[in-house]
Amino acid sequence: MRDPYDVLGVARTASEADVKKAFRKLAKQWHPDRNQNDPKAREKFAEINNAYEIVGDADKRKKFDAGEIDAEGKPRFHGFEGFGQRGGQQRGGFEGFNFGFDTEPGGFRARTGGAGGFDAGDIFSELFGAGGPRGVGRRPRQGADVTSEATISLQEAVKGTMLHVAMPNGRDLEVKVPAGITDGKVIRLKGKGQPSPSGGAHGDLLVTVKVRPDKRFAVEGKDLRIRVPVSLHEAVLGGKVRVPTIDGAVEMTVPANSSSGRTFRLRGKGMPGGDSPGDLLVTLEIVLPPQADPELEELMRKQRETSSFDPRKDF
Repeated sequence: MRDPYDVLGVARTASEADVKKAFRKLAKQWHPDRNQNDPKAREKFAEINNAYEIVGDADKRKKFDAGEIDAEGKPRFHGFEGFGQRGGQQRGGFEGFNFGFDTEPGGFRARTGGAGGFDAGDIFSELFGAGGPRGVGRRPRQGADVTSEATISLQEAVKGTMLHVAMPNGRDLEVKVPAGITDGKVIRLKGKGQPSPSGGAHGDLLVTVKVRPDKRFAVEGKDLRIRVPVSLHEAVLGGKVRVPTIDGAVEMTVPANSSSGRTFRLRGKGMPGGDSPGDLLVTLEIVLPPQADPELEELMRKQRETSSFDPRKDF
């Protein structure tokens, strides 16, 4: 496999954001759904995903830059530095261990020199696979994960919905979004990613869910907030007003003499989830008529002349 930095077209000093931006651009460009007449698109798309699996993961990127793993994420073998023999015993980092080998079906097992030691066959298993140097080779590598992003409405986030995600093989996969999901949550579907190139387990599908901002409701944790316009006479005299909720409009009583900015709580009308749903916070907003009202103006003049109320007294 080519150098993952070359595949993504980024420098080794590229930031995490630049790497992600380059990956998204290339994934969109080479997605099989957009290149159905190009037989190489699927192979190119898989190469891009594999490169991002290395460079897009901070731990794997660090190991790759240090030469600890190769472009496929496999450990690089550097040999046994300082490893030698002296009278049947090993020197260097393994001094004091007796590496005699007991032949077993399918491979070998290394012995330590004393009780309470460790089975060095585990070390060789990591380097050469389950069968050691003469065994079956490397253990199968898991297939690459597939990442996707989907945007849903607030109503869909509250009630749950189904998504259709385009997979690298050209098929659509149906993904269930649970009710009450919040912006930025990732849904993981085990085994729905890329197949393993060496017969191992499939990778996973990771779907990041984005919740589209709503023109009426603002999300505050499990609570929702809405501003409801009321007339001057509703604020002064009180009355019932219709308030939108995710489940449909309800009637709310506005007490007499309610100021603009006063907030009421409608319990259980927010986001679902946990032991109980959140609430809907309703803030009143007094709205005057768009055109001048002579009677209202005259009433306000009298109010100004007779009232001693100062709303900014303690301001």
